[in-house]
Amino acid sequence: MTEPWLHIVGIGEDGMDGLTPATRAAVEAAEVIVGGDRHHRLSDAVTAERVAWPSPFDALIDLLQSFKGRRVVVLATGDPLWFSVGARIGRSIPPEEIVYHPQISAFQLAAARMGWSLADVETLTVHGRPVEQMIAFIQPDARLLILTTGAETPAQIARFLSDRGFGASRMTVFAAMGGTDEARFDGTAQGWDHEVPAFNTLAVECIAAPDAALLPRVPGLDDDLFRHDGTMTKQEVRAATLAKLMPMRGALLWDIGTGCGSVAIEWMRAARYARAVGIEPRADRRAFAAENALALGTPRLDLVDGTAPDALAGLEAPDAIFIGGGVSEAVFDAAWAALKPLGRLVTNAVTLESQAVLLDLYHRHGGRLVTLSVQRAAPVGTRTGWRPLMPVTQLSLVKR
Repeated sequence: MTEPWLHIVGIGEDGMDGLTPATRAAVEAAEVIVGGDRHHRLSDAVTAERVAWPSPFDALIDLLQSFKGRRVVVLATGDPLWFSVGARIGRSIPPEEIVYHPQISAFQLAAARMGWSLADVETLTVHGRPVEQMIAFIQPDARLLILTTGAETPAQIARFLSDRGFGASRMTVFAAMGGTDEARFDGTAQGWDHEVPAFNTLAVECIAAPDAALLPRVPGLDDDLFRHDGTMTKQEVRAATLAKLMPMRGALLWDIGTGCGSVAIEWMRAARYARAVGIEPRADRRAFAAENALALGTPRLDLVDGTAPDALAGLEAPDAIFIGGGVSEAVFDAAWAALKPLGRLVTNAVTLESQAVLLDLYHRHGGRLVTLSVQRAAPVGTRTGWRPLMPVTQLSLVKR
């Protein structure tokens, strides 16, 4: 059996004094210690070869592998497996070669300071990631704990909150938690003017104004929340489409003919770490999709310039596929072949020609074929009547 050679140790502001005896012994016995400047300062009493985080950071695994055969310690902040480097290392180095030593996390410390139950809080990180991704979690009465990117992050998040009608939200920044220099800064989003240390954790209690934008993570956002040129999957049909696509944690969607990105964006909002690739040949619509992704909290939407089926070559195999930009047998066959087992495929059609393609596909593959009809109330002179949208024929399948 392989003996562990790598110890990944969570360390707090109290440094070596905060470690358990067993963890402290592992650090003191290290021949090589890898970490950031702050980690090295917190453990400077230990004599060992000191190695900084590599640049680029993606070189970390190769760096660690080069030390195999020696006693190696990686120092991380708090819990190494909670939005930290431990998870990344564990995906590349066999678990039997690693021993994890968790410490109290910044989330636990901040929740204790706030008196919040962690079970009732959204825990997020924007550290080294686009700050805009927290926008999807702005909800009335939500409580958020956020690992930030730097001193400027709380002010950025304050603007996101204020712009969406959540300016009264209470914000608290904690720095150096658990250490002698611990600091706390309190305020509201609309009045935030604190200068805070670069290494901080942010607590947000979301408070909505009567006119606040309501952006639920359940699919079916209002059409007006998207910039578009009129060609888009409308709200009611989009909600039904996403229900059939079944967003799941970490799953990948291909949105073929993404247009303004409405389906891909709602897919990513609906499940933690859901990913999407939007394939769209028109530059103006890709620009709409990119702008909408930033505004609605899915900045990692990947946009591809191209037309299916050719643009599908080389893409990572998806868990779900939406064909919304004109279906053909060639596009369907290429998409279906790429789809993973248990993958979901949904395609919508509004023209008679596309509907005929869906009927043929239904006869060949089965699935569920439905027509969705939506009518919206609209003025008719001085009165109100029903104004129908174009009926949508929808084919949905699960690959078995």
